[in-house]
Formats: sequence, structure tokens, C-alpha cells
Amino acid sequence: MRLFGQDTTFYDLLEAQAEAAHRAALTFHKLTRNFLNMAEYAAQIDRIEKEADELTHQLANRIDATFVTPLDKEDLHALSSALDDVTDLIEAAAARLQLYNLTVPRPDIGPLVGLLVQITEATHDAVSELRQLRRREVMQPLFVRIHEIENESDSAFRLALATLFNAPDPEPLMVMKWKEIYDRVEMAIDKCETVSDIVESVVVKYA
Repeated sequence: MRLFGQDTTFYDLLEAQAEAAHRAALTFHKLTRNFLNMAEYAAQIDRIEKEADELTHQLANRIDATFVTPLDKEDLHALSSALDDVTDLIEAAAARLQLYNLTVPRPDIGPLVGLLVQITEATHDAVSELRQLRRREVMQPLFVRIHEIENESDSAFRLALATLFNAPDPEPLMVMKWKEIYDRVEMAIDKCETVSDIVESVVVKYA
């Protein structure tokens, strides 16, 4: 069953948004392992974020220009907005690393961003399945995987904060800087789970 009939534009744009989020996560992961090239990686992520914004605008315009859509317009808008938020949050985290002149990565940022890479990849896979609108039981392993990664990230996030706050003689300003970065990575991961929830609800509604 095809969700949007013969017009694949909706699928193409949604999948491109999910792919942009995954590319941003991959580039951010590279940044966290190589602060010497921070400016280059941050610029790449900024370009990806602008590309993702354009995809969001294109999809919104197409939704508004289509009189009747086989999928509720609010579902399309919600899915597109959540995907765009993922990329926006990754860009915000990368921009703060550069803005705050951080020169040495903390050991817990890499594993946390590694989970971001995993969940954006799984999210892209879930969004791509909408093209054929798989049965819920077929897609369930993807939804479970995304939920598992989000749970794992919660633990990694709490551990990172505990290590940050409980370090001997912590520098308050440095603590604030890193907390802002961790917060945005965790919010990006949470948004991926939001995307998964929307996809699952669509599958239930239209399968």
C-alpha cells in the first residue's frame, strides 16, 4: 500500500529530512573526536541545517498546496517538524562547542553522540518504511530499537551530568557550557523517539 498514491514527493522529502539529521549526527560525531577541525565540522553541520530547513519549507508548502492528502495534514506537519528539530538541536550543540571555545573534549561526549548517530540512523530507517507502509508487527523491531537507544541515552546523559557536576573543584562556567551541550544532544535523541512515535501512530491509523 502506498501512503501517498503515485506521488512520491512526500516520501522523498521526509526521507531527505531524516537523512539530513543522520548526516548532521555523523558530522557532529566526527567533531567530538577531532576538536582541531571544529570550525570545519561546525560549518558542515550549519550547511546541513540550512538544507534541512529548506526541505521543511518545501514539504510544508506542498502540504498546504494539496487539497486532499491521504495522510492527515497534522501528522505530516508533526513528523516534518520533529525531524527538523533533530537537525536544529544538533546544529545548536555544535555551534555552542565552537562559541564557547572548548578545546578539549570530555570523555563522555563521544559515547553520548555515538548513541545520537545510532538513533538517527534507526529513525531514518523507520521513516523510509512509510513508503510501503509496513504492518505494525513488521516495523515493531525498529520502534523497539529506537526506544532502547533512547533509554540507553538517558543513562549516558545522567552519568555525564553526574561526572560533570561531581568533579573535584568544578569550574562553574565550564559546567554550564558542557551542560548546555549535553542537554541539546539529549533533546535531539528524545526528538528521534518522538518521530518514531508519530510513525507508529501513522502505521496504526493507515495499515
